[in-house]
Amino acid sequence: MRLFIAAYLPAEAERHFAGMVGGLNVARPMPEGRSVRLVPAGQWHMTLAFLGEVEDERKDDAVELVHGLREQGPGPVVRIAGGGRFGRGKFTTLVAKVDGEVQPLGDAVRRQLKKRRLPFDRRPLQPHVTIARPGDRLPAGELESDLETLHGYQGPQWHADDVRLMKSELGPRPTYEVLATARNT
Repeated sequence: MRLFIAAYLPAEAERHFAGMVGGLNVARPMPEGRSVRLVPAGQWHMTLAFLGEVEDERKDDAVELVHGLREQGPGPVVRIAGGGRFGRGKFTTLVAKVDGEVQPLGDAVRRQLKKRRLPFDRRPLQPHVTIARPGDRLPAGELESDLETLHGYQGPQWHADDVRLMKSELGPRPTYEVLATARNT
């Protein structure tokens, strides 16, 4: 199964962010076959660790890891502030940056993954929330306008306490299933 561990936005931060995202070019309805793969509000998250494909029998180790995060106390205070993109051309992904001390939480998750000998992507943590994957389907001027809007955005602060182990299914409309939750609120 394909797994990742992520912190999810609380309702207030999600509503505020949704208001800003709704005004972006990527949020406009697109003609048939020109989807920019806009991530719906309920799926916005900040990935702390991407495990990738994990054998079914190792799922319980990952569940225990997430439940153990409850003992670490409140998560860091963060906010969505600014934005950017990963990739170019057909590989463009539009993201909002997350500002705050996320690294210690990410490091704690990764230490526990190592301890349990679970696989994970070891690239440096780049705290962000994916907004859309427009690829090359959004004209360059519209993408630049969205990046300008994101650059000036500052959402409300929140504690990154809602950490979840997620199972994802790829496809034209990816689906997510919550396997475990650690809420330190």
